[in-house]
This record gives sequence, structure tokens and C-alpha cells, in this order.
Amino acid sequence: MVAQRVRTRFAPSPTGYLHVGGLRTALYNYLFAKKMDGDFIIRIEDTDQSRKVEDAQKNLIKTLEWAGIVADESPEHGGDYGPYVQSERLDIYDKYCRQLLNDQHAYYCFATHEELEENRQLQIKQGLQPKYNRKWLPEEMGGTMPAGIIKQKLDKGLPYVIRMKVPDYVSVWFEDIVRGPVEFDSATIDDQVLMKSDGFPTYHFASVIDDHFMEFTHIIRGEEWLSSMPKHLLLYEFFGWEPPKVAHLPLLLNPDRSKLSKRQGDVAVEDYIRKGYSADAIVNFVAMLGWNEGEGSEQEVYSMEQLIQKFSLERVGKAGAVFNIEKLNWLEKQYIKNRPAEKLVAIIKPILKAELEQKKSLMPLEIITSDAYLEKVIELMRERVGFEHEFVTFSSYFYFEPETWDEEAIKKRWSVETNNLLKGFAVLLDSLDDFSAENIEILLKEFVAPKGLKAAALIHPLRIVASGVSFGPSLYHLLEVLGKETVLRRIQVGIEKINYVD
Repeated sequence: MVAQRVRTRFAPSPTGYLHVGGLRTALYNYLFAKKMDGDFIIRIEDTDQSRKVEDAQKNLIKTLEWAGIVADESPEHGGDYGPYVQSERLDIYDKYCRQLLNDQHAYYCFATHEELEENRQLQIKQGLQPKYNRKWLPEEMGGTMPAGIIKQKLDKGLPYVIRMKVPDYVSVWFEDIVRGPVEFDSATIDDQVLMKSDGFPTYHFASVIDDHFMEFTHIIRGEEWLSSMPKHLLLYEFFGWEPPKVAHLPLLLNPDRSKLSKRQGDVAVEDYIRKGYSADAIVNFVAMLGWNEGEGSEQEVYSMEQLIQKFSLERVGKAGAVFNIEKLNWLEKQYIKNRPAEKLVAIIKPILKAELEQKKSLMPLEIITSDAYLEKVIELMRERVGFEHEFVTFSSYFYFEPETWDEEAIKKRWSVETNNLLKGFAVLLDSLDDFSAENIEILLKEFVAPKGLKAAALIHPLRIVASGVSFGPSLYHLLEVLGKETVLRRIQVGIEKINYVD
């Protein structure tokens, strides 16, 4: 017998941004499918039309593809199992809902919202778990509602929902890949709504129908859906279908171990993209929120290819995973340190050009936008930036003249002799033919030594006039990259505009 090809899915609702928990779910489905040489599919679950956000579907898929998670089948890519949007599959749900009604696994319910709320509050007061009281369960299905009254309501065209009848006195058991055996008593399972009054199915009903007909072999989703599993398994049983294997992922937690929420920080992937985090770091970080390679492995930085090779659902833990932003920041720096310069150039060049549209540079544009120049900046700043965009935003003095100078540093580093030192050293720099870091360093030390001064007496003022700040990479290499013309100009401007107060 030929084994069935592995098929997994990510099924978001188009209600807005992509939650980091959603990204993890999509990633784990993608990693598992690719590890097993299978297919990863995106299905859009838009049966709740009141929450649908325009363009959310396109943005969700775009964000996933930014992260390197490209579907084999989706609303954007097509496939043999479409449509991949649930609102385009309503005739399928209607057909199978009618089958459940005919087989007496479902019934019409005309209860109003007020009735349902009154019943819920009464059960809460009685210390009971709120669930539907089965007022509209027909007599022929063991209830008390006469068929004639149900027919009258239907003939009048009154609004209704269709509910699933949960069997009494049964146990629903399944094996979860992450959690092991899980069991539910049917007494705790509500007669869930299958079809809403607007003609749209609920998530529970539509997802089971689609998961079957799209032939998914594995359902990998968040722990919050664990309590829904018995409802889904009952539907599989009613239809005589074999359910897929399931894995429920641990919750994502804030550092205080509360459930990850927007109240304590950003939860949208798009927020992290806007802040400048790279896809490599985000994917690496999210992959390890619940999964680890196992004992003996000290690896922390993974490429997508390595994650695919090493990922397994058996190494996903049950305990909640803490969202540690410091770990994400650390990962981002690791990628910046090791990313090829040419790749970084391709990333930062558009950022620089956008800045140049807003600000004027006195430096030759053909130089500061060249690959060679940008590669020099990258090598000097790799250890100092936290995000790729900071090769421009945090390192603006490589492209633009300082507009301000560090006042605290001036108070500490300037003296009545500083301007004279800068003027004298500028003359020597101007005569330097080979404007290299090594020659600049030799020249500076030879200049200050006869004056009984340490190199620091000139190093710090030079850094301030050259960059406007009191910190940065090696001064000598900074000056070399800036070039003689720029350095001499900035020394002159600094002498003229920096106000020193003794």
C-alpha cells in the first residue's frame, strides 16, 4: 500500500494582522510538510463575515511569504482542492448539513439570543458549565419539541441555527502527537451550532468538511483549539470519515507567564517587520517557541533549510513558551554579524536612497551609494547595529553632515587648546597622500607626542567633529572611510560651530 502524501494547512481568518502565534502555527505546518516531502496549504476561513477585514487575506499571505513560508496551494496560488476560501464553498457545507439533519445528528434551533443568555446565566448561578438546554431538540431525537411546531417555524421563515446533537453517555478519545492521549466526556460537550442564521457555517463545521475534502493528513494548531477536538471527532464519526492526526501546540506566554497579549507588547508580525527585524531572525525565534532539537544540541541559529531538516513534532513541548524579546534581539544581531556584505548592501541601499530623497548630502552621491563604500560601512558597523536599517539610521554620519554635536562629550573632552590641536592636525591630514587608517594613526600619535599629550586628547574631539557623537567604530577607520575631503570639511565646521564653555 502506498503511503498517503503528507498535507498540512494553515487556516487563518481574514480579520487583520498576522499574530506571532499564527506565524508559529504556519511555520510548524510548513516545516513538517517539507520535512516529509509533503504539501503545505493555506485556506482562508472567512465564515464570520462580520469580522472580515478588507485586504487581510492578501496581507496574511504576503507576510507569510516574507517569512519564507510559501504555500503549495492557496487562494493566490490555486491548486486541485479549491476553492481555498470558505465563503466560496457554501454549497458544500449546505449539502453535508442536510445530511446530518436527515441522519438525525443535527436539528433546527429557534432560540433567541435573549433566551440563550438567560439560560446561560441560570446555569452559571447553579454552578453548572453553560451549554445549550436542548429546548428545540425534536421528540423523534429524544427531545421534547413536537415536529409540528418546528415545521410551523420553518414555514413562517423564522430565523434559526442548526445544531449538532452530541451523543449522550459516550467518551471521545484521541491521541495527540504533542500531548499524548486525551479524553472528553460527552456530558461536557455542547450541542454546537453548525450553521448560523446567516447561512454561513461555523468554524467547527466548515473546518471538518474542508479538512476532509482537502485530504489533510495532519492538523497542527494552537492549544486553544484542544477543547474543540471532541466536537470535530464526532462529526468525523457521523460522516464515517477517518480523522487526520492532530498536534496541539503550547501557548505563547509573556515573561510573567500570562498569555501573550497586546497589552504587554507587540503581537503582530507586521509590527516586528516595521521595526526592522529580518525574516531570518523572526523565523528562527518563532521556531524555538515550543520546539528544540533535543539534548546534546547547542545550536541556536538555524536557517530555514536546517529547520526543515531537523524539525519534528515529537520535539514540541507541552509547556507554554515564553516570548523573550531579548532572545529575538540577540538572534537578529547574530544574523547581521554573519550575513554576507553583498546581501546587506542590497537591503540597505534602498533605505539610504529613501533618506537621500529627504536629506541633502555634501558627500559625492556616486561614492556613498556605491557597493564598495557601503561594504566598508557594513564591516565597521556590524558589531554595533541591532537592525539592518541601522546601517543607515544609526550610522547617518557616513552619509550626512552632523547637525548637532554631543554636548556632554564636548564638556568632558574639549579644552581651550582643542581647536588649535584640530587646526594643526588638519594641516597635516591635508598633506597626507595615502589617507589610510594606519597612516592617520601614525600621524596623530606623532603630532601629539611632542606636546606631551596622549592620543586621547585628539581622538575624542576628532570623533565628535567627524560624526557628531562620542561613540562608534575605530576612529582611524572611520576617518579613512569618510575620506580626506569630508574629514577636513567637518573639522573646519566643528571648529567654527562647536561652542566650548570652560
